[in-house]
Amino acid sequence: MDAEKPEESSSLSFLVTDEEERALRAEPHVTTIRFETRSFRRAVVAVLLLLLAFMAVLWIYTTLASFLFLLLLAWLLSIAMEPAVAWFANRGIRRGLATGIVGLIVIVASIAFMAVFGSLFFSQISELIKGLPGYVEQTVTWLNSTFHLHLDSTTILDQLQITPAKVAEWASSVAGGVFGFVGAAFGVVFDFITVLVFAFYFSADGPRLRRAIGSWLPERSQRVFITVWDIAVTKTGGFVVSKVVLAAISAFFHCGFFYLIQVPYWLPMGIFAGIVSQFIPTIGTYIGVAIPALFAAFAEPLDVVWIIAFATAYQQVENYVFTPRVSRATMDIHPAIALGSVFVGFAFFGPIGAIIGIPLAAAVMAVIETYGQRHELVPELRARTRGERPPRPGDALSGDPGTVVPAGKPLSPEGAAVAPGDTPTASEAAREEEAQEPQGSGDRAQPVEVAPADRAEGTAPPSGD
Repeated sequence: MDAEKPEESSSLSFLVTDEEERALRAEPHVTTIRFETRSFRRAVVAVLLLLLAFMAVLWIYTTLASFLFLLLLAWLLSIAMEPAVAWFANRGIRRGLATGIVGLIVIVASIAFMAVFGSLFFSQISELIKGLPGYVEQTVTWLNSTFHLHLDSTTILDQLQITPAKVAEWASSVAGGVFGFVGAAFGVVFDFITVLVFAFYFSADGPRLRRAIGSWLPERSQRVFITVWDIAVTKTGGFVVSKVVLAAISAFFHCGFFYLIQVPYWLPMGIFAGIVSQFIPTIGTYIGVAIPALFAAFAEPLDVVWIIAFATAYQQVENYVFTPRVSRATMDIHPAIALGSVFVGFAFFGPIGAIIGIPLAAAVMAVIETYGQRHELVPELRARTRGERPPRPGDALSGDPGTVVPAGKPLSPEGAAVAPGDTPTASEAAREEEAQEPQGSGDRAQPVEVAPADRAEGTAPPSGD
């Protein structure tokens, strides 16, 4: 039976009854498409359920966003504590007690710092905020007189929101010290306690938490999970600790030098230089020096030279003395990736995100380096990345000046010129080995037994003497 030819024209009819469908089929050149209402209802219900689920997840995330961020901070804090906790645990101390000792040391050190320098720190911050309008006016006056500009300091202050009322509000909130500020914002206390409690739990019960999460995963996923966890804790924890230690050392030396040359607001400026130089890669060192130098220029312009000289000398000492010892067992991150993580973290979480962006990037890079696969570069690409000229026909090969690159033949990874089809066969390789044997050594070639297949071809075995 011949196949039916497709109709030249058609019209669509939806939601038709059986009688209407039979009537339409009776008419020539008409094709009907039956609309299945049951499938349509199922599709609509599925779409609505997916939409409701998405809205529910979005609402939960919006409601718990601040709490989830606190959990992230607690996890990073537990990772930073892990090297010290592991050091105590390896010496026979229970993990919970080791975590308590490390946390107590951190809290005592923070309280001691606030007791010694807290009042001075907040008083200098308050004076700095009150003096901002004057510094802006002096800067605008210097720019107008030096470069013949016509800048208006009042307009700039309004755009920067450094109005007298705003400055007085900032100064009064800071002048009360850390306890007055926390007392005015009870939520800060709650957030601080939340981070400490969960950081203690993540660190003390880390192995138990790891087993609990792994028990919900299949065997193959468990291996991946344990590898990722170990990498994140080991490498990222060491990275965070190294940055904190280097920031503390840098802040100590910068504060001491700024105090000696009487830089205005020497304590916050030194702490700022130490933190920024470590947690903002590449440009952090310059920012950490530029801001104190800018404030020093208003008091004593010659101090700018001393600050730059000290920062240059300290950077060399840090690179060759402190960093190799502190960061010996930690990973390294490309400056571009680290700087990008700072900007991304700031865009998501503000100033705190700028600080935690690098540790998060360190965790991601550690996993990528573990599961990623690198390949050897071909000679042409290796030469280009090193700034060298790629090998050309007629050039002598490295290690063998008497051998040149033949025209039209690429280089093998070992540097030898190889053309397609130049791979020697087994018989050719055997003849080359015989030709390379030393002559006159007194060794006599032994008779070679020829396979039956060779005899069939008419090749006789060599006769011995």
